[in-house]
Amino acid sequence: MCKLLTAVAPVMKEQIVKLTTKGRYAVMAMADLARHSSGSPVALAEIAERQEISLSYLEQLFAKLRRGDLVKSVRGPGGGYLLSRQADDIRISDVILAVDEPIMATRCELGSPKGCLPSSGRCITHDLWEGLSHQIQLYLGSVSLGDVIDGRVAGRVSFEGRQHTEPMAANAAD
Repeated sequence: MCKLLTAVAPVMKEQIVKLTTKGRYAVMAMADLARHSSGSPVALAEIAERQEISLSYLEQLFAKLRRGDLVKSVRGPGGGYLLSRQADDIRISDVILAVDEPIMATRCELGSPKGCLPSSGRCITHDLWEGLSHQIQLYLGSVSLGDVIDGRVAGRVSFEGRQHTEPMAANAAD
């Protein structure tokens, strides 16, 4: 059976796919930067404190995000990082791919004729998981940082199990 690697379905009993810490932290940090920059640089130490992520780990991630042209660094007093373009123009898939995070639900090597079985064959469910990988890529490519920070991410499920499609107020009473 193919090992699953990339997202979580909140209503299922088991986690089907899991996004690694690198991808999650990169998205969290970029969303924090988008929310708090207001046109001025944000120090990584501030993001690290708010998101409870190690500063040294953030430094590694932001080096990759800078090479991926998603952020710009500003040196000197009052320095930090800025988004390289508007939050609505940065896709979540761009962030995840910039930190070298594969978006896939199989353990098969991308583009390789080898499968995930010890015999190098494909498991019986390979095409299912490959299709899921494609759907995850499509979804993450359709969501921007702006969507995340403005609460425009469709498909959220409340604690009562009702589907929400409109943005919810940050401090709304239940």
